[in-house]
Amino acid sequence: MKKAKHILGTSLLLVAGLFLISADHIDAPAVQGGSSDITDFYAFQGENSDNMVFVANLQGLLSPSATSDASFDESVMIEFNIDNDGDFIEDLVIQAVPRNGKMYILGPVKPMETGLSSTLTGDATKDFTSVDITAYGENAEIISKNGISVFAGPRDDPFFMDFAQYNAIIAGEASGFNNPGTDTFAGTNVMSVVVEVPKAMIGGTGTINTWVESKRKQ
Repeated sequence: MKKAKHILGTSLLLVAGLFLISADHIDAPAVQGGSSDITDFYAFQGENSDNMVFVANLQGLLSPSATSDASFDESVMIEFNIDNDGDFIEDLVIQAVPRNGKMYILGPVKPMETGLSSTLTGDATKDFTSVDITAYGENAEIISKNGISVFAGPRDDPFFMDFAQYNAIIAGEASGFNNPGTDTFAGTNVMSVVVEVPKAMIGGTGTINTWVESKRKQ
């Protein structure tokens, strides 16, 4: 695969720990509703406790009718950033790039540069793990290579948020959330990328800081 220069489109902010969740639905005006709009970021220990799982969801609030036509933008790279020495600078990245119905995954690998710009480099036949992007309504396509497992495709939005009650709290009309609340995202979908990697590939047993970015090719 040829080298490609990417510049930051949007990101979900730095988070740390064994299990974490971060969400940002339609809150970034520059990319709101676009193909680089990140809705959720999840990182957690896998069912195999020797592995870590990274999940990035994009293009939130897709209706079922819109999901069948939704696709990953081939000019947008999804980049998982991993800081394993506590300086809040990425030491490793996992880069996900869609091409011709497949999602290509490079890494974890030391980045050629840190910060807002990234360079994608590698031999697609050797360095990348690839998986067919699952079509809406089809069984999940999952591929494993060299201990790395990958999925890419539409999924039901897993994030629960009662926006009506949230707005009522902000307006001083309510003192807290209801239990149970009303899921604003019920029935909507996202485009999801899931990468499971051995912990040994990202620094072993220590604490990591991790965040995700979407970067558009320039």
